[in-house]
Amino acid sequence: MAGQTTKCVLVCGGAGYIGSHTCTALAERGHRIVIADNFANSSPRVLLRLQRIVGAPVECERLDLRSKSAVTRLFKRHRFDAVIHFAALKAVGESFERPLAYFDNNISGTINLLGSMHDAGVMRLVFSSSATVYGDPESVPINEQARLGVTNPYGRTKLVMEQLIEDLCHADGCFRAANLRYFNPVGAHPSGLIGEDPAGIPNNVMPYICQVAAGRRGKLSIFGDDYPTPDGTGVRDYIHVMDLARAHVVALDYLVRGDGNLTVNLGTGRGISVLELVHAFERASGCSIPYEIVARRRGDVAEVYADPSLARRLLGWRTRLDLHAMCRDAWRWQSMNPDGYQRPTAKTKSSPLASRKTMT
Repeated sequence: MAGQTTKCVLVCGGAGYIGSHTCTALAERGHRIVIADNFANSSPRVLLRLQRIVGAPVECERLDLRSKSAVTRLFKRHRFDAVIHFAALKAVGESFERPLAYFDNNISGTINLLGSMHDAGVMRLVFSSSATVYGDPESVPINEQARLGVTNPYGRTKLVMEQLIEDLCHADGCFRAANLRYFNPVGAHPSGLIGEDPAGIPNNVMPYICQVAAGRRGKLSIFGDDYPTPDGTGVRDYIHVMDLARAHVVALDYLVRGDGNLTVNLGTGRGISVLELVHAFERASGCSIPYEIVARRRGDVAEVYADPSLARRLLGWRTRLDLHAMCRDAWRWQSMNPDGYQRPTAKTKSSPLASRKTMT
């Protein structure tokens, strides 16, 4: 693959939250995209939204990576130059309740994907990993040399998936992979056409805040205010999803150049507490967010944020969008799409929801 432009990129899980935003960044760079998704936690309506953003039809194959025969046929129908792998179940709390489903979906699907890639001679992979592989860190900020250890089944699947990829890279010197360990993606595309739309009750704090602001939920539950942090609430490294999307594109460039394998953290390098996030959202949206403090969640840790210096050095990547932009864009998406992908996008620039819950 000479040069830095891939002709065709398979995006597994490309209709999901991070996958769909990465598709916009890939299209902006001129890459041809084929999405593979089973729509277990995403909506086919995303495809029409993506078409509006990129200005061209978006090709999608509906399949489950756990079906080896379906994945094999996919690679026979297309000549891919590279793969970006997002397809995974990802809710920490749910993973405690359904560990076998998480191992089956995440690990079995990855084995099938890697086998088909190798058989078809597709030797470039960008993998969507997670900071959960660090577990409860010994210190922060976390760099890539930190001890690996998981506190939940979801994180364990991500670590096993990383190890599978690493073993394949060792077994075949032609196979190149980028493991991107990212922290807490939030925000939405600036158009407001795509964003985070979790099924059921959101597991992550930002979509829950958005749904409270939109009137879909009465108040936010904050899980614990007795952590050893400045205000007692959990501290995380929130990163704008468009910064994250751009990182996948530059990681793909890195692999195409033949610069070797890499594992990097993707974050801002700054920890934000849950209460800080709530107050930032209130300022950006003009909405008041009622909340209550409840018991800690199983598997949660006090403080996790990244040392992103290796990504800056190897990829020339750094975040561009701040906390205000994260909150502003998340609220634009939610206010334009009060019920997520279940309702057509609002035609007006401002939403009547913006005045439903004003700051006092």
